[in-house]
Amino acid sequence: MDALKMMDMMEQYHIPRVCTKCGGVMIFKGVGEYRCEDCRAVDYDDYGKARLYIEKHPGATAALIERDTGVTQKMIRRMLKDGRLEIKEDSRAFLRCEVCDKPIRSGQFCPECEKKMHQQIEAKERDRHNKALGMGVGMGSTGDEGHRRFIGKDMF
Repeated sequence: MDALKMMDMMEQYHIPRVCTKCGGVMIFKGVGEYRCEDCRAVDYDDYGKARLYIEKHPGATAALIERDTGVTQKMIRRMLKDGRLEIKEDSRAFLRCEVCDKPIRSGQFCPECEKKMHQQIEAKERDRHNKALGMGVGMGSTGDEGHRRFIGKDMF
């Protein structure tokens, strides 16, 4: 990931870089948690805040999460689409597959559409790879399958 994309991600998820207590450097500890290398104060990015809130309040709505953590509903929806958060199974709320419109709990695609999409990508990549290797040349000829083929002397 290049530096510009990394900076953009830090801004989008409100990743803490500097300790608000002492000005020290915040070190990533995992799952949205950051700890100051000087005073050991803990802070969280938007994902960490939302996840902690959901763990303490299972089934919380996006509106409640926004109200109590400051993480916007737009960011929560983005985390759902990115597969970082998931809607509870028994919830009446859901996302929709961007291809077939089936209800889903996380991500952008239902499992069936995601599988089809990956198969299409793999097939295109296989075709591209085979063309790059020159595969397919001489294919389709009949007879002598598996035998060596030689260029005749009169060809040169």
